[in-house]
Amino acid sequence: MFEYSNNALLLWGWIVLALIFFAAEIFTAGFVLLCFGVGALAAAGAAYLGLGLGWQLIAFIVASIAAVLLSRPFAERVTSTGPQQVAVDRVLGKRAVVLKAIDPIANTGMVRVDTEEWRAESVDHGSIAKDSVVEVMGVDGVRLQVRRITE
Repeated sequence: MFEYSNNALLLWGWIVLALIFFAAEIFTAGFVLLCFGVGALAAAGAAYLGLGLGWQLIAFIVASIAAVLLSRPFAERVTSTGPQQVAVDRVLGKRAVVLKAIDPIANTGMVRVDTEEWRAESVDHGSIAKDSVVEVMGVDGVRLQVRRITE
């Protein structure tokens, strides 16, 4: 009934393989299967041009390698898990001004970091006078742990 040449079958085979790679990429990370899909499309192009199976395989391999090499910088940027400073992490290491004297006996202390005011306590459990400059060393609950800066 229908007569297909080998290249027509290979063409459709490469297209189906590319679609499988593209669909599988949805469920994975790293963009690797996407690159193989691009390689399969390149092989389909070689089949469309009437090139033999050997050339199609070469097109698949070369296009896949090129796609991997070209997509690596983008994939690393998108999937990187670098430190994201959220909540109180953004104030760690910053300098602050003491607004209300830090006194561990009276359990008082307030500092300003940038434009935010925080309750604070001294890391060495000593008193720190008002208007002193301190460095934020850590966080304990909702209080900043600070130490006096000696200059």
